[in-house]
Amino acid sequence: MQVTYWLEHAWLDTHVEPGVVLETDQGRITAVRKEVPAPPPGATALRGLTIPGLANAHSHAFHRALRSAAQVGSGTFWTWRDVMYGVAARLTPDTYHALARAVYAEMAMAGITVVGEFHYVHHTPGGAAYDDPNAMGEALIAAADDAGIRITLLDTAYLASGMIDKYRSAEPEKHQLRFSDGSAQSWAERVSLLKDRDHARIGAAVHSVRAVPADQLGTVAAWAGSRRAPLHVHLSEQTAENESCLAAHGCTPTRLLADHGVLGPRTTGVHNTHLTDEDIRLLGSSGTGTCMCPTTERDLADGIGPAARLQHAGSPLSLGSDSHAVIDILEEARALELNERLRSRTRGHWTAAALLRAATDDGHNALGWPEGGVIETGALADLTTIALDTVRTAGPVPRLGAETAVFAGSAADVRHTVVGGRHVVRDGVHALVQDVPHALAESIAALRP
Repeated sequence: MQVTYWLEHAWLDTHVEPGVVLETDQGRITAVRKEVPAPPPGATALRGLTIPGLANAHSHAFHRALRSAAQVGSGTFWTWRDVMYGVAARLTPDTYHALARAVYAEMAMAGITVVGEFHYVHHTPGGAAYDDPNAMGEALIAAADDAGIRITLLDTAYLASGMIDKYRSAEPEKHQLRFSDGSAQSWAERVSLLKDRDHARIGAAVHSVRAVPADQLGTVAAWAGSRRAPLHVHLSEQTAENESCLAAHGCTPTRLLADHGVLGPRTTGVHNTHLTDEDIRLLGSSGTGTCMCPTTERDLADGIGPAARLQHAGSPLSLGSDSHAVIDILEEARALELNERLRSRTRGHWTAAALLRAATDDGHNALGWPEGGVIETGALADLTTIALDTVRTAGPVPRLGAETAVFAGSAADVRHTVVGGRHVVRDGVHALVQDVPHALAESIAALRP
């Protein structure tokens, strides 16, 4: 289907260009024309600042059910995790589909056009019988399609509850049993049944070094490598993980991953918070990416990762909303810079353009969609339009649109979302899921105790 869009202002990687026409066909941009002051006949006008579709490189869709409830009282990451297990225990393919459909619609309304779903709630609860061993993953893929966004299903190996020593890992605890396939080989056999489709790609993940025994890390890496698929891993989110790894293996989690062939340019470490100088060198020199999730990292009191040092060392940065304390990639981008300002007491570590690249182009690359994240001929026709006339964004001149979007805008300012040339969110209204707040409330109520 051929669709023409007129962009009042377009961010073209390094600058804002007024009056840009995009011609699209079969979900791709077929032409980019500049200096068009008014919408041509038949074109759909996108007023505001249009950027490439935002990439949410790290999501656990079911964590959305914990929003607000997780804010009662104090605690740590580990006490929060116990609450999370309770929600995971109640997920079925049907309830997960309903929740994820609403969560992905919320993402679309926030300008997100592709999500990396770090998926480890694999098997149905209580041994319920389903014909498809990937029923839970298929529910997520269907939910993304229903919401009108793309998905990379990062099917996650999760085999143990912790490290005992170099040769032994602790068996999964009761609430982790449904996450496990028993072995990395069994995980690989199950994941191989999943297939790419137009809106979905299959990737892999190592949940963490505490959840995948060292002698099985290579199996997961080999599966991803043979398919040239993205491979993600939670890395050094907590100091306790580092301490356990040092006690069991005599090295950091980063070194353990490097020694077992996990690092590389198709791999992304999520969080990368508590790293040594050698860890940073290993990640940067191997081209391993870093996905920062600032709103979750501050929500769970994890700490501030060395993002600036990682990028300087050669690790590309992407962004994720992770636990969905909020779903707002503009806030993640802003927090990346503001966190670094708090740490260093200096400003200007990233330009607005650099932060937008992390939120778009580099995020797409991390998720295995290299043809997305840019506005140019041949790219995916995935677009996000941010209003420049709201109470948050009104005032600055349009040429400062990138600075306005990143440092003042929010998900609430997203006016249009286009995926594959299709207008999924128009004037702030989701075209496919008509009542997103009701869908969220209903699906979350069904999961809470």
